[in-house]
Amino acid sequence: MMMKNPETVSIEKVGAVAFVVVNNPPVNALSQAVRAGLLNAANALAADDEIKAIVIACAGRTFIAGADIREFGKPAVEPHLPNVIDQIEAMDKPVIAAIHGTALGGGFEVAIGCHYRIAERGAKVGLPEVNLGLIPGAGGCHRLPRLIGVEAAIDMIAGGAPVGADEALQMGAVDEIADGDLRVAANAFALRLIEEGATVRRTSEETTRISQVAPDVFERARAKFRKAKRGQMAPLRGIHAVEAGVRLPADEAQSACRDTFLQLRASRQSQALRHVFFAEREALKIPGLERAGEPAEINRAGVVGAGAMGAGIAMCFASAGVPVTLLDTSQENVVRGLSIIEKNYASSVAKKKMSDEKAKASLDLIKGATDYNALEGADIVVEAIYEDLELKKSVFKKLDEVCRPHAILATNTSYLDVNAIADATERRDKVLGLHFFNPAHVMKLLEIVRTERTSEETLNTALLLAKRLRKTSVVAGVCFGFIGNRMLNAYRTEALRLALEGAPIAAVDDAMFEFGMPMGPFALMDLTGLEVNVKMRAQTAPGDVEQATFAVVDRLYEAGRTGQRSGAGFYKYEEGSRAPVSDQTVDQWIAEEAEKQDVERRSDIGAEEIVERCMLTLANEGARILEEGVAIRSGDIDLAYIAGYGFPRHEGGPMFWAEQEGLDVVQDRLNHYHERFNLARWRPSDLIKRAAAAKTSLNDALSHQ
Repeated sequence: MMMKNPETVSIEKVGAVAFVVVNNPPVNALSQAVRAGLLNAANALAADDEIKAIVIACAGRTFIAGADIREFGKPAVEPHLPNVIDQIEAMDKPVIAAIHGTALGGGFEVAIGCHYRIAERGAKVGLPEVNLGLIPGAGGCHRLPRLIGVEAAIDMIAGGAPVGADEALQMGAVDEIADGDLRVAANAFALRLIEEGATVRRTSEETTRISQVAPDVFERARAKFRKAKRGQMAPLRGIHAVEAGVRLPADEAQSACRDTFLQLRASRQSQALRHVFFAEREALKIPGLERAGEPAEINRAGVVGAGAMGAGIAMCFASAGVPVTLLDTSQENVVRGLSIIEKNYASSVAKKKMSDEKAKASLDLIKGATDYNALEGADIVVEAIYEDLELKKSVFKKLDEVCRPHAILATNTSYLDVNAIADATERRDKVLGLHFFNPAHVMKLLEIVRTERTSEETLNTALLLAKRLRKTSVVAGVCFGFIGNRMLNAYRTEALRLALEGAPIAAVDDAMFEFGMPMGPFALMDLTGLEVNVKMRAQTAPGDVEQATFAVVDRLYEAGRTGQRSGAGFYKYEEGSRAPVSDQTVDQWIAEEAEKQDVERRSDIGAEEIVERCMLTLANEGARILEEGVAIRSGDIDLAYIAGYGFPRHEGGPMFWAEQEGLDVVQDRLNHYHERFNLARWRPSDLIKRAAAAKTSLNDALSHQ
C-alpha cells in the first residue's frame, strides 16, 4: 500500500514495518512540504494498528542534509520543525532513522528525535548551524548531550564539524552500522526490535550521560571556543544552550534554545555567514559560460618556478591526483623545490592533516625537470616565477613553442598585466591568470584572471580545476592587482596614512585584530616581506599607488629591515620568535616622514576611527572594481577577501559590511574624509552614490547602470 504526498513524502508498508521516505532533491532539505509530510506520516502511522515499527529514510544521495535556508528571513510557516520532531519522539512505536550520505543540522535533529539510528558506514552526521551563525533550534542542544555526553555534544554544536558513522557509533549517536544495503539492514533492525518487544527510547528522557557533569566543563568550553571561534556569537550561545539543555526540563530547555535560535537568525553575524554561503555558490555562475563547450581534460600539469610558491602549486595538483612536473632553470633549484615539498608533506602528516600513505602517493606524482621539453605532455602549465613582466613573457613564448596546442598556459602573477603576458603567445584564448595565495597548498583562494581573449572553454576548465584542487575560486578581470591585491593596496595605504597622522602602528594592528582580521596590516607586511611591496610598486603605473605614503616602507627596506625573515621590519623580532616588538626607531622615522609631507599629527586616533577608515577605503575600492567590471558581483569581492586575506567570515566581507552599515552612511563618511584630506581615493565611487540614491544594493545598482 502506498500513501503519498505528491511532492516530498511517501509511506510504504512492508509487513509490520512502514518506511517513511523523504524525496526532496537535491539534498532533501527540510522545506515546509517535508515538515508537513513527516508530521502527516507520523499521525497516520500512529493510528495504524498493522504497523509495529517505522523507518524514516531518504531517496537520492543523502539523508536530510539540513534546513531549507531559502526560508530564512521569511515568515515562519507551520508546521515548525521542533513540533514535528516532538511528535516523532512521542510515538509509541519504535522509530528508526536510516542514515546515508549526510544527516546535518535539522536532518540530524530529526534523527536524534527518533528512537533508534542505523547508518551506512560512509555516512556523516553533525550540527553545523554555527557555520551560519546559528545554533540547533529543534532540540539538538538538549537531545545530543543526552546521547553522547556534554563535552562531545559541545564540540559538535560549538565546533560545527560533522563526524563519520564509525565515530558516531562509538559516541552513541547511532546504534548500528549497515555495511550492505541500508534499506535491507534498516528493515532487519526494525523486525529485530519488534521480535524483541523493544520499547521506544525517547532521547529527551535519557539522563545517564548528563547525570554527572564536571562543574567546570562549560567554562572550559567557553574558553576554548572564545579562542577557536574568535569574535563569533553562535558558538558561545550554543554552549549556553547545551548547559540549559542538561539543567532544565526538556520543554523549558527547548523553549530557551528556540528563542536563542530565532535571535541569532536575525543577527548581523548570521546574515553575514548566510551571505557568504550563497556567495560561494554564486561565484561559480559566470555569465556566458552556459554556452561554453566541453571543458578540457586535465590529466597532467606543469609548474615553472621551483620556489616556495611553485612548490606549493605543484602540491595542489599532486594532492588532487594530477601528475605534475616542477621545472626550474637549474638542478639545484629543482632539488630545493622538491625538498620544500617533502618538508611540507611531512609537516601535514605530523599535524595529522594527511595520512602518510596519501602524502607518499602525492609525492610520487611530482617530478623535477630543467628542460622545457619535459612539459610537452602537460594539459596545463602554471608559471610561478618572480614578478618581472619581460621575464614572464619570455617564459610564455617558450611554453607556447613546447606545449601541445590544446594546453592551457596560466600565470601566477599577483598584479602584472595578464593581457601582455598572453600576447607573447599564439594561443591567447588559452591563457589566463591562476593567482594562488601563499602558501599555495594551504590557502583557499584562487583568483582566476580572465584576459580579453580567454575563451569560455578555457575559463570553464579553470573553474572546474579549482574545484578539483579544492580551492575557493573567484573570477576577476585584468587590472593592477586584480581584486584582492588591488584592495590590499588601498587598505595598506590607509593604514600607513593613519600612522603618519600619529596612530601607533601597534594600535592600528590591534584595532584591526579586534575587528576580526587574523593580524593587522603592519604585522602582515612584516610577515610577507617588505621587499614584495617595494618591488610591486616599482612596476606600477603613475597614480596606481600613493608612493609618498609608502616612503617609510622604502626607508625600512633600504635599512635592511624587510620583515620577520630579517629580524626587523615595522617591528623587531627576537631570534626564533614571531612575536612583534614595537621599535621607537620606526616611530621616529614615521614622524620624520610625516613632517616631510606636512601631515598634521594627532594623538586622539582611536580604534573606532581606525576600523572605520580602513573599512571605508576597502569598500570604496571594491565598488570601483565592480564599476570597472573587474569583479562580476559584490559577493565575489567579499569571498576573495575572506578566503585570501582572512577577513572575518562572520562580518560577511567588506562589501557586505558597507551595505549593512548603510550605503547612504558610507557615502556620507567618504565625503567627510574627502573634504578633510582632499585625496582622490576618498571620493565616493559612482556605484556607491547610485546605490545610496536608489536605496538599493550594489549589485542592483550595477545591473541598472
